[in-house]
Amino acid sequence: MAQRIRNMTQGSPVKLLVTFALPLMMGNVFQQLYTVVDTAVVGQVVGVKALAALGAADWLNWLVLSVVQGFAQGFSILMAQYFGAKDYRQLSRAVGVSASLCGVVAVVMLLVSQLAATPVLMLLNTPGDIIGDSVLYLRIIFGGIPIVAAYNLLASILRALGDSKTPLYAVVVATVVNIALDLLFVMGFHWGIAGAAGATVIAQAVSTIYCFINVKRISILEMHAGDFRPDSGTVASLLRLGSPVALQNGIISVGGMVVQSVINRYGMLFIAGFTATNKLYGLLEIAATSYGYAVTSFVGQNLGGKLIKRIKQGMRSAAVIALLTSAVIALAMLLLGRMILGLFISGSPEEAAASMEIAYHYLAVMSVCLPILYMLHIYRSALMGLGDTVIPMVSGFVEMVMRIGIALLLPLAIGQEGIFYAEVGAWTGAAVLLTAAYFVRVSRLGNGAE
Repeated sequence: MAQRIRNMTQGSPVKLLVTFALPLMMGNVFQQLYTVVDTAVVGQVVGVKALAALGAADWLNWLVLSVVQGFAQGFSILMAQYFGAKDYRQLSRAVGVSASLCGVVAVVMLLVSQLAATPVLMLLNTPGDIIGDSVLYLRIIFGGIPIVAAYNLLASILRALGDSKTPLYAVVVATVVNIALDLLFVMGFHWGIAGAAGATVIAQAVSTIYCFINVKRISILEMHAGDFRPDSGTVASLLRLGSPVALQNGIISVGGMVVQSVINRYGMLFIAGFTATNKLYGLLEIAATSYGYAVTSFVGQNLGGKLIKRIKQGMRSAAVIALLTSAVIALAMLLLGRMILGLFISGSPEEAAASMEIAYHYLAVMSVCLPILYMLHIYRSALMGLGDTVIPMVSGFVEMVMRIGIALLLPLAIGQEGIFYAEVGAWTGAAVLLTAAYFVRVSRLGNGAE
């Protein structure tokens, strides 16, 4: 099989960014497809109570898995820089030590998550009629943490080397497996929410194996046993990049869990409606995360090659592309939102109507403000590509403060719909900080090599 690694220090920035991001978008489409199918099968087959149980578990699930993902994403920045500098020996060393560190992170998070699941859900005021299903779902999902850590590391290696197609193919295969197992486990065997969780873990394992096979075929990675032995210099460099990204994700999640505790006070139907829209969150930011990965790899490789003027040119293109894309997605959600949300919501006509009203109102608010989210992703990713993971971490703190403040205070003034503005308020605060920080940092670099 031909290697798909790509040097992003040469050629049109627009073409490179778009062609790199498109496979990631397609991968995200398939990833969201199996999230949607998961939710739709649970909501329609098991019922609105099970849908609420999924929603109550969402933020704690995201907290644990995003910390693992954050370390892998941060580690890949050093890989992209070594690749851009054509220092393949150090690249191999960075990959090996990253694998060792990810193994440690996976074991720690596995133990902590299993111990914390029930106490945290109780702390979040999770209603008694759904907490049992929420805990069951998390127990199974968290059991797959080592698999998630391995997949994220392998996918990050591929993206750092300019390969966005292999992660796409891995997700396509995983999606097919997940949907087939959803139908078998939930509709066929009637295993309920446990079946949905089990299907997800097995699908993740399949995508991990596929990425591993392809990483082993990359000829510039000449791995030796010693490459996996941590040394203080490489460990310090990797943790300097990875820890702030993981902490940033953790901070954002804590804010989300506080919001979830407020939502939980409004009862099962409100939780179900909110959950239905949150399952579309991935569709809203589907291109934003893809452009973000493209920008991190582009900026990281060009920084390694000292091509600062090219970084500035690429970022101008990335911002325009992201804004246009966000406008198209927002319009589609406003026009088709009710139809899509209907896939998740079931129950009596009164229950379904109440949940739908909550879900669509929340979706409309997020859709209108979508360009803000896209700028957040673009400039956060650019800073990470420049090797700055501290400001993105601080932006996570800003998100948390904005999210919690609005969730706690705005409902006192305008009622429960005030909770809908917590998310977009968090986006706005972080986006302002990240955009300003990028322009300050890049102006200090000059133009570099031509």
